[in-house]
Amino acid sequence: MDYVTRVVRADEWPQVRQLRLDALRDPAAPVAFLESYEDAAARPDAFWRQRAADAAEDGPGRVRQFVAESPEGEWVGSVTVLVESPDDEVRFGEASPVHQAHLVGVFVRPEVRGTGVTDALFREAVAWAWSLSAPRMERVRLYVHEKNPRAAAFYRKFGFVPSGQRILAPGDRGEQEVEYALGGRRREALALSSC
Repeated sequence: MDYVTRVVRADEWPQVRQLRLDALRDPAAPVAFLESYEDAAARPDAFWRQRAADAAEDGPGRVRQFVAESPEGEWVGSVTVLVESPDDEVRFGEASPVHQAHLVGVFVRPEVRGTGVTDALFREAVAWAWSLSAPRMERVRLYVHEKNPRAAAFYRKFGFVPSGQRILAPGDRGEQEVEYALGGRRREALALSSC
């Protein structure tokens, strides 16, 4: 694999915007993302500038966006990590019970799926989450739509397990998002495999 995984830079907001719009055009977007292409495309440049600045290496520290970049500089995938603490605002229906990292915005271009790009992105994102010391993360979580078996299969393969928590998916269709979590043993296994 010739792709480099890294954190976005603040001045890369046009690429952050474009990759998000490309992700929202993907056929799986309705079950993978919580916003529509039309809503994202209508956001002003200031929104995308702030989003990139917040998720950059020198950002405030509660968000990081990791991208996979080809040798030619094309972004082929992304994942974003949100740091959640018990004293944060309520997300997904309840306050976070522990200090945890939440993976969101997972996207890999169709032409590179199955090549290890998603695994590399997740290794970077999860390693960053585990490296935090203030606060120290107790687990990493994500949600996957019940009708997105391809994504769920990857998450299980990586070591995430269903936590038993489910929430209603946005919209009024009665569908659910399933929480998957990664805890202590997988953390140790990832640390050993990166040595």
